[in-house]
Amino acid sequence: MMHRNKKVISFCIHGRSITWHFFHSSSTTDLMLHHINNFLSVRSSTSLRSLTKYHAYIITTGNHSNNIFISSKLISLYANLHDPTSSKQVFDSFQGYKDVFLWNSIIKAYFSNGMYPHCLQSYASMRVLTTLLPNQFTVPMVVSACAEVGDLVSGMIVHGLVFKVGIFDESAAIGASFVYMYSKCGYVESARQVFDEMLMRDVVAWTALVIGYLRNGESEKGLQCVCEMYREDEKPNFRTLEGGFQACGDLEAVYAGRCLHGAAAKSGIGCSILVQSSILYMYSKCGTLKEAYLSFCEVSVKDIKSWTTVIGVYGKWGCIRQCVNGFMEMLVAGIVSDPMVVSCVISGLGNSTCISAGKTFHGFMVRRNYDQGQMVHNALVSMYCKFGLVSYGENVFNSVCILDNDVWNAMVHGYGKVRDGVKCINLFAKMLDLGLEPDHYSLVSVISSCSQVGKMNLGRCLHGYAVKRLMKERVSVSNSLIDMYGNIGNLKTARKLFCRTDKYIITWNTMISAYTHHGCYAEAFSLFNKMILEGTKPTPATLISMLSACAHMAAVEKGEQIHKYIEEHQLLSNVTVATALVDMYAKCGQLEKSEKIFKKMTERDTISWNVMISGYGMHGDARSAIDTFQQMELSNFKPNELSFLALLSACNHAGLVNEGKSLFERMVDYYSLKPNLKHYTCMVDLLGRSGYLGEAENLVLSMPVGIVPDGGLWGALLSACKTHNNPEMGIRIAKRAIECDPKNDGYYVIISNLYDSIGMWEEAKRMRNFMKERGVEKAVGWSVV
Repeated sequence: MMHRNKKVISFCIHGRSITWHFFHSSSTTDLMLHHINNFLSVRSSTSLRSLTKYHAYIITTGNHSNNIFISSKLISLYANLHDPTSSKQVFDSFQGYKDVFLWNSIIKAYFSNGMYPHCLQSYASMRVLTTLLPNQFTVPMVVSACAEVGDLVSGMIVHGLVFKVGIFDESAAIGASFVYMYSKCGYVESARQVFDEMLMRDVVAWTALVIGYLRNGESEKGLQCVCEMYREDEKPNFRTLEGGFQACGDLEAVYAGRCLHGAAAKSGIGCSILVQSSILYMYSKCGTLKEAYLSFCEVSVKDIKSWTTVIGVYGKWGCIRQCVNGFMEMLVAGIVSDPMVVSCVISGLGNSTCISAGKTFHGFMVRRNYDQGQMVHNALVSMYCKFGLVSYGENVFNSVCILDNDVWNAMVHGYGKVRDGVKCINLFAKMLDLGLEPDHYSLVSVISSCSQVGKMNLGRCLHGYAVKRLMKERVSVSNSLIDMYGNIGNLKTARKLFCRTDKYIITWNTMISAYTHHGCYAEAFSLFNKMILEGTKPTPATLISMLSACAHMAAVEKGEQIHKYIEEHQLLSNVTVATALVDMYAKCGQLEKSEKIFKKMTERDTISWNVMISGYGMHGDARSAIDTFQQMELSNFKPNELSFLALLSACNHAGLVNEGKSLFERMVDYYSLKPNLKHYTCMVDLLGRSGYLGEAENLVLSMPVGIVPDGGLWGALLSACKTHNNPEMGIRIAKRAIECDPKNDGYYVIISNLYDSIGMWEEAKRMRNFMKERGVEKAVGWSVV
């Protein structure tokens, strides 16, 4: 039989003496000692099975519940194996004195497993159930847990306690945790104040401040913080550099990004996969495609995120071939696509004008049976709406059948873009009925649609909706409301909205355009002058509106002042601005200045040529108008319907019948352009004035079915009949005119006068009686002296 005795074994752990008392035989004691030694050397990578085995051996010692170091080790190992419940059981079963070391162990067990409420609850228990104070190990975990759950009040209480007990400067980790907490809770200025109070600052504190600035949208301060860190010779880690590159990308500060890239490469941290991905993100956000591609090539492990970044930047900047090729290369590399990267390709195609490529890629997706989730559907609807192919967008939209804000907003915006006001309004109304939330783009589209289709009552309701949802704060919504009220002539309400809105240049332009549209040119000039005095720089759109006002008012002096401003700011190279100047001088009677500006234009478009041709016609110089048209053809510019309208008008004023007939035939036969009512009216007037009444009548009779003669055309032909003393034809034409427009009193008067001119008094009287029977009253003449 083994001899039983009491044996005392002592160890020294972490500088403190530990003693076990064994009431076993010598061999049993040695075995226990062996297992305990093995346990003390166990690393965190052990398995749960092995840990429970060691735990069982420790329990057999009989003193497991009062040894603080063994319990702390068990708590830590169970936590590392993601079993904080067992850690809590060990903690609760400890029957000795629980010092701050043991409390830190259970707090850390919860913290390391992301159980932040339990972490804070354990800390609260320590403070309530004991007289212990937190130390430099407790505070960082508790404060970081407050940050994760957004409990700023509890964090501030800990902050006060830390200053009270005087441990703030004992560890840089304490200050860093408070910097992290305040910035995570949105109080980045408080985070900076804590940081400035720190006597010891390590890379963790610097990184917490940098990330804090970025998290709160202050990228510029985040980048300044990185630069300050380098100036103080504090070496950043990979997380700091990630924040720095993100700041450079957000600010599109490519020069600073290149400097930081060089510093990362020099320090060796640039080889980190995380840093490489951050460099790729930075160059992509800055739009430097070549550097983005080179940094992509340097990424050692190209995951789906890296591919998505480079494909997305190609799509964003219109490099569609590289975007699609990159996607195909990704598939060849064995990377499985996800909805995000597919959406990037579709968005890139939508930003281009490659309609065929967009359709082809959609077909490729269908054939490959790609996951067409919500994100992909939204991108497809948006792409087709940007192409103007709303029917294709409708097909995708109707196939989705899901209540998603993004796809409904995209469809509403698509209808607005193609100016299908009725569908835009109806879909928006249905969207509200279903409880979906429209964005400000949809609201802008539907407000514009109300203005377009004339539903002003609905527009006013949308104004109220915008105020209720605080969308009026959005500049684009306010501008659309100003435009809507301006279009219906309610300039007083438009001006009130303008005065209450943050005034960006587009806001000024909208209000000025509303004034010029309704002929309030004095108010437009007054607003323009106010804009200049307030320091807002006019855009080409502003200058074009003002030049149009000058032209309508024949205010050549004001036009010359704007011309001077244009030259001073070197805006004459803008084709649209130069064209507006040509038009203004021509309408103000300064044809020579129009010619001078036109000849100086280094770049012209069809509109520029049309304006110059119209200017010559306006001044009766039909020969110069035709010569300019011939120069236009020699310059390889294809004329449009407006070009020929200006030419026919010029020929009409000058009486150039043969030239007019030739140009009309050239329009139809050579350029395959379809004349509209204005072209026919111009030709009829030209032929009629020159005495070619038969040709004029035949031209009217040969007009396509879709073109209905109006008062201007019949009036031109009737006036010609009267001028050339052809009452028989005039009477015949007048009867046709009355059939087309029986309420036009002018036709009755003309036909009555024609009867009088040939002595048919009874017929003239009968026509006047017929006019009375139909209730057509002769308009009362008036004059302004």
